[in-house]
Amino acid sequence: MYPKSLQNLIDEFARLPSIGPKTAERFVFYLLKKSGGDLIRLSNAILRLKDDIKLCSKCFNYDETDPCSICSDTKRDSKTICLVAKNQDIMAIEKTNLYKGVYHVLGGYINPLENILPDNIRLRELIEKIKREKPTEIILALNPDTEGESTSSFVIRLLKQFDGLKITRLGRGLPIGADLEYADEITLENAISNRKEI
Repeated sequence: MYPKSLQNLIDEFARLPSIGPKTAERFVFYLLKKSGGDLIRLSNAILRLKDDIKLCSKCFNYDETDPCSICSDTKRDSKTICLVAKNQDIMAIEKTNLYKGVYHVLGGYINPLENILPDNIRLRELIEKIKREKPTEIILALNPDTEGESTSSFVIRLLKQFDGLKITRLGRGLPIGADLEYADEITLENAISNRKEI
């Protein structure tokens, strides 16, 4: 048994996604070797997270401003909306320096097995945005796995109500089962360049 303060921190790290007890334990013992200044900088960065980061009211991206730097950039094509599931997917696409439109973050995938239904993601907000901003194209940039495909199918049916709205999806430069967040820039460039109308 570790001392209570050590065990508490191990338990907190273990609550993070993809972090098991052994990795959490390594984090804690790594931090014990760091200087007090390093630990203060780390704790301040964590504490400032909620104060400094805002959720963009237009696209639901995280940024230090609302609207975010992408939505407020007048050089961006506001008539093209790239639909992503997670905030991390935006950064993956932005690294390509190829896409110049705006985004809409759904906040997840439809997954009835985990009780995540269409009302649990930002589809209502997407429909309101389309009615309000009248975009010409929606790009579906969802992972090419089971959840991504089922969410894409639902979104396509939902968007067919809008006459003249072009619906495209990323080209198949991404393999089935891939995660956008971990895709390399060249693969994403090819996927964006070779997107297909649905």
